[in-house]
Amino acid sequence: MSALFEPLKIKDITLRNRIAVPPMCQYSAKDGLINEWHQAHYATLARGGAGLVVVEATGVSPEGRITPGCLGLWDDKHIEGLTQVAEKIKQGGAVAGIQLAHAGRKASANKPWEGDDHLADNDPTAWQPIGPSADAFGANLPRTPQAMTKSDINRVKQEFVDATKRAIEAGFEWLELHFAHGYLAQSFFSEHANKRTDEYGGDFAGRSRFLIETLQAVRKEWPENLPLTVRLGVVEFDGNDEKMLSESVELVKQFKQAGTDFVSVSIGFNTPEADIPWGPAFLAPIAQRIRDEAQIPVATAWGVDTPELANETIANEQIDVVMVGRAHLANPHWTYYAAKQLAKEDPSWVLPAPYAHWLHRYAPAAER
Repeated sequence: MSALFEPLKIKDITLRNRIAVPPMCQYSAKDGLINEWHQAHYATLARGGAGLVVVEATGVSPEGRITPGCLGLWDDKHIEGLTQVAEKIKQGGAVAGIQLAHAGRKASANKPWEGDDHLADNDPTAWQPIGPSADAFGANLPRTPQAMTKSDINRVKQEFVDATKRAIEAGFEWLELHFAHGYLAQSFFSEHANKRTDEYGGDFAGRSRFLIETLQAVRKEWPENLPLTVRLGVVEFDGNDEKMLSESVELVKQFKQAGTDFVSVSIGFNTPEADIPWGPAFLAPIAQRIRDEAQIPVATAWGVDTPELANETIANEQIDVVMVGRAHLANPHWTYYAAKQLAKEDPSWVLPAPYAHWLHRYAPAAER
């Protein structure tokens, strides 16, 4: 059996293989509610054979959405639709995960295909973004966020807790906190975004405080037997990589002490001036450093989209799970494709029986 198809057990949850569909925003909701697009989208991805499917960034508050089209979990009215999605993912044989998020200073934006910039001030759907400091991201997101008060900080932490309770009620078995990509939690950790002089800014301990306190609050609500995970931007590619990586390792160690079971390693995206070295599996060595030094299972995405490369990163113990995003949109049955490419005997086993029946039993011997 290739490394990519070995199961992985974390707490009481076992992934049937090391392939995951990461959160990919669809920007197709209204008032944060699930609709038919999401139902079909997630059901299709789950049937493809992946071990884990994580629902896209889901706002813990209306102001926490990236765009007006983002999903939400700030109200009980959101539970029913997400329950249906979780059930569809499980019916497909995958573990149902969800990512809880607050977009911070990157909020109140247009959908990517409608500009990918801040909504105009006079747009009735726009709102005031918030952040650790009154510093704008810049580039296509020039709006200055409102600096958060202590009351705001406590409110947002509670919003993460409340959304966690709703995620439990909806039946999700894998929770990911979005602490990456320049969104609120990541921006607290970033020297690019956090200029505070109180206990939530300044040195490493101050910039880490909001993330750790939010995680601790969520840990009290999320079931102990289910994986609690974090997506963290560990590097900016801004010329100060070693300092941020060293701090990220220490932060992940503290996450682990606070009850984190797994980390999805990503990029900070806190400055538009970063020089990111895009390429095949370019984050794998960095993820391996987090894995080895913090002694915690990790995943990464970004350029790990061929079966051979995905298998190599797992076999070489750089990562424990590979997040395959865009390739799954191009081919929702990417896992079946990977099984065939890696010469797995009877690759159709990764699919639901109605598909496997046709693809294996009636396929010419050379194609099985």
